[in-house]
Amino acid sequence: MERIEQHASFGGRQEVWQHASATLGCTMKFGIYLPEAALRGERCPVLYWLSGLTCTEQNFITKAGAQQHAARHGLIVVAPDTSPRDPTGSLGVADDAAYDMGQGAGFYLNATQPPWAAHYRMQDYVAEELPALVERHFAASGARGIFGHSMGGHGALVTALRHPGRYRSVSAFAPIAAPTQVPWGRKALAAYLGADPAAWREWDAVELVRTATERLPLLVDQGEADEFLPQLRPELLQAACAAAGQPLTLRLHPGYDHSYYFIASFMGEHVAHHAAALRAG
Repeated sequence: MERIEQHASFGGRQEVWQHASATLGCTMKFGIYLPEAALRGERCPVLYWLSGLTCTEQNFITKAGAQQHAARHGLIVVAPDTSPRDPTGSLGVADDAAYDMGQGAGFYLNATQPPWAAHYRMQDYVAEELPALVERHFAASGARGIFGHSMGGHGALVTALRHPGRYRSVSAFAPIAAPTQVPWGRKALAAYLGADPAAWREWDAVELVRTATERLPLLVDQGEADEFLPQLRPELLQAACAAAGQPLTLRLHPGYDHSYYFIASFMGEHVAHHAAALRAG
């Protein structure tokens, strides 16, 4: 691994690292905030953030304002990129001219269809390779939480639901809650997974809630002025959770849109939600 960025922040340090990913077959970057306790070598819980379409690790670490809250609660916060990358074009990582497919739009799943299957295994990366790397190289405990925004909110919910026992907490900002039922999701799922809708349901939070064996409380914030509401469908998640007995706190915020202004406004409450679970016991 190579550290390519570091900045003192709220008594801790915001860093960016790059490494060769065996899972994705390319070089990946991730941001990591290390609170003061972690810099002293004390083992700290880790909160993983998954970003939305078109983002890299930079959007979250520069706009969300998470560092001050992570410092207060003594949490490490890790923010990976949203897909495999191939800036030189030498690795054969597939891409698409549209913003909602290809590089920058990995959807946190494991692709099975060409040309995507060779590199697009973001689920294995965020759930397995990246945590193993963080826990090996930093002062990280085995206590993990996960949250995200939009495509990353979908990723956080799906990752937690697919891996019972791996995370102690989960939350989302404006997630794509039912990708099998909206254009963004159907486009990506068909390309990455093929034409069979049965395969799509394995990557849909609304579908997974119905058969989940673990009932981690879900916290979801949604802006009512979000221009992408027809793609997000929080009401479908609410109905599925009610039917399954899944604990859900869905908070609707008048006037808030889909931007990082919205995310930053409620970031402190999300970090506190995770800290309560990650510090318990």
